[in-house]
Amino acid sequence: MNEEVSIIDSKTRNERIKDFFQKNKKTLIFTIVIFIVSLISFYTFQIFKDKKKVLISNKYNTAIIEYNDLNKAQTTSDLIEVIDDQDSTYSPLALYFIIDNNLIDDRAKINELFDILINIRSLESEIKNLIIYKKGLFNADHVSESQILKILNPIINSESVWKSHALYLVAEYFYSKNEKQKSKEFYDQILLTENANQEIRKEAQKRLNRDLSD
Repeated sequence: MNEEVSIIDSKTRNERIKDFFQKNKKTLIFTIVIFIVSLISFYTFQIFKDKKKVLISNKYNTAIIEYNDLNKAQTTSDLIEVIDDQDSTYSPLALYFIIDNNLIDDRAKINELFDILINIRSLESEIKNLIIYKKGLFNADHVSESQILKILNPIINSESVWKSHALYLVAEYFYSKNEKQKSKEFYDQILLTENANQEIRKEAQKRLNRDLSD
């Protein structure tokens, strides 16, 4: 008797399962298709990204390998294309090469290129902060107090590993302008920064002891 009941229950369950699949066949097929399409799209996108990365890498490497005094304009154009590609690896390297080799004299254009890098979404936060710091370095001798602070405040108001570097740059900026009180305030901030670079902390303390102790 129990065996018969078990067989009946089993048949009932099978019928219910079959009935469920029959009633929801379209929904299930649609769900499976969506899953497969999503999976294919993901892998296709990854392949596309990898291929794009290789193309950008080749463009950058070719530009710097073939660079010489006779093809500065072409090298500059190629490297700007790499920057416009907004690649988290090669776009920053392209701008650094342009700056290191003085390929562009227009400071406004260099700042535009810095801003392209800073707005790359895929950048890790500390890489972005490093680029902001480099922008500050690039501009420190040529901008006003409000401009240098505007550039560096995103780092100064954060817990970035580059915070002490930014504070030191601003402190030195004010010291060079003979604004000693403002300079001292930023050196003091370095000493209060927990994750301050140790060399920068030492230099800040030296400056405070030697030149700003009054």
